[in-house]
Amino acid sequence: MMPPRARAGTLRFLIADDHGIVRHGLRELIMDAFHPDTVVEADRGRRVIDEVRAQAWDLVVLDIGLPDMDGLEVLKDLKRIRPDQKVLMLSLQPEEQYAVRALKAQASGYVSKTRAAEDLVAAIQTILDGRTYVSTTLAEHLARNVGRRLDDTQEAALSDRELQVLSLLGRGKSVSQIGDQLTLSVKTVSTYRANLLRKLGLTTTGELIRYAIEHRLTE
Repeated sequence: MMPPRARAGTLRFLIADDHGIVRHGLRELIMDAFHPDTVVEADRGRRVIDEVRAQAWDLVVLDIGLPDMDGLEVLKDLKRIRPDQKVLMLSLQPEEQYAVRALKAQASGYVSKTRAAEDLVAAIQTILDGRTYVSTTLAEHLARNVGRRLDDTQEAALSDRELQVLSLLGRGKSVSQIGDQLTLSVKTVSTYRANLLRKLGLTTTGELIRYAIEHRLTE
């Protein structure tokens, strides 16, 4: 069931995704369901930060995979600028690896791009109502892991940046390409790669790539 529509002219949304088609789809969905007064689009993390620094938004819909900054880093910056800013994380990345990290960084919710449009609308309505959105799938995952510390998993031992580098390695990116995308030196990326090998108990970059693919960190 679709949630009740918000009153027209009362809401301001900021949509951040590097794909124009995705932004257009999100805009149309939000306009149809909530009739906001303003919807602004951004394709870079730094643009999102500038927009939130300039003014508060009723909701920021933020993709994790922005080209200039990791979405989790953008989220943390937004919360430092405006602690009360509501942010819905949107991504193709598996909920098991990223949703908990996003929620720990004070996101108001996390939705996979593979979900139906109704799920996204429900998530937005939940957040606008002042609650945190957790999908049924994620809730079941958390319930299954009650009593088991998150730190017991190998992925949990990785920093957000290390997880991002691992994901990019799994997509076939070279160290220099990762450095260019994340605005890091080759030496810094190589250090992250060495940390990944040590923490995951692996010995080669090929093993890291295989690990990322097998654990669905490249989606």
